[in-house]
Amino acid sequence: MNSNAAMRSRGGGLWEGLYRVLMRRNSVYVTFVVAGAFVGERVRFHHLFLYFLCGLRIVDYGVRNLWDYNNAGIAFN
Repeated sequence: MNSNAAMRSRGGGLWEGLYRVLMRRNSVYVTFVVAGAFVGERVRFHHLFLYFLCGLRIVDYGVRNLWDYNNAGIAFN
């Protein structure tokens, strides 16, 4: 018995169970989508965007320093 058949016989994994709960009835799916949209409107996405940009700047700084450290004294044409 392969792993997929074993998971099906046990009822599947977390994502499959969540999918079955949300997709069982149309009313549950629509409620989930509407509630997600409502929560998404209330969350301040510009704060999340700024945190994301700060993370990118930190990664860029680290990569540049690593590049400079590894390539010190090498002349590129």
